[in-house]
Amino acid sequence: MKYKTLGKSGVLVSELCLGAMTFGKEVNEQDSIRMIHQFLHNGGNFIDTADVYVGGESERIVGKAIKDRREEVVLASKVRMRVGAYPNDFGYSRRRVLAGIDESLERLGTDYLDLYQLHVWDNLTPIEEVIRTLDDLVTSGKVRYIGCSNFLAWQLMKALAYSDFHQYARFISVQPQYSLINREMDREVLSLCEEENVGVIPWAPLGGGFLTGKYKRNEKPASGRLSNGIGESSWENRATEQNFKVLEAVEEIALKINKTPAQVALNWLLGKKEITSPIFGASSIEQFEENIGSTGWTLTKEEWTKLDEVSKLPDEYPLRFIEKFQRHIGEQ
Repeated sequence: MKYKTLGKSGVLVSELCLGAMTFGKEVNEQDSIRMIHQFLHNGGNFIDTADVYVGGESERIVGKAIKDRREEVVLASKVRMRVGAYPNDFGYSRRRVLAGIDESLERLGTDYLDLYQLHVWDNLTPIEEVIRTLDDLVTSGKVRYIGCSNFLAWQLMKALAYSDFHQYARFISVQPQYSLINREMDREVLSLCEEENVGVIPWAPLGGGFLTGKYKRNEKPASGRLSNGIGESSWENRATEQNFKVLEAVEEIALKINKTPAQVALNWLLGKKEITSPIFGASSIEQFEENIGSTGWTLTKEEWTKLDEVSKLPDEYPLRFIEKFQRHIGEQ
């Protein structure tokens, strides 16, 4: 397992991050703990969860698994989603965040988090209040670093600018959806992260399971996540003609090099310079082992480029204009 620095920090994280969203639901406690221990044995050290996952059960299981191995782990969790029935049981008010960190720490059985992330932008709470509260958490020692998830480029930049101006803790990472079939972050977020040295830890690196190769055109699954998912995880959103073209390219390369489609799709992400550590999940031990098999080897330049070309976004303004202008200047 290789390691990378997480954004503008000195902390090293494994090239894969173990996502704990399935722990306590699709995966029972015993198998969840087994996956975590196997991940650590394989050299992984980065684990991501959230207070809302399985009503806090995910955090509890992760805490139990790493109880005697806390110093081996770069532990990340998130706050934002509704966790109770009362009006202030969601969002980023100082009240909610201060309560949220204590609740997460108790479930995780630790006195600090390595990375505390905002789960998604909150239009209700001013970012100034949020950053000031997070800075207090860093100062208090309850949190080592802060990050965000599902932010637009302007939202991320506004937060970074506010932190820098007031010399508060700044986001060292962002957690967006990103994969061969979800490359919307190429428009602005990835270039911003590269410019500002913000780590990128993508969720759904296999497109919600679409890139595993188990789905076929015009055959909506009768069970599983895509059968009854909504929004990003819906069959209608994933099963587009363009996505199946990407999948065909993944399957072709996988067959050629004797790897699985999931391993190929993950390895493509590992070879992308802007990406720090894709967050992979698993609903079984077998799936976990398959995903771990995406490390320790690399696609050839030709294979990587083929996947990059078939999955890239269409030319759009202003990037189209800027690229043509730069080529024109270079010719003079």
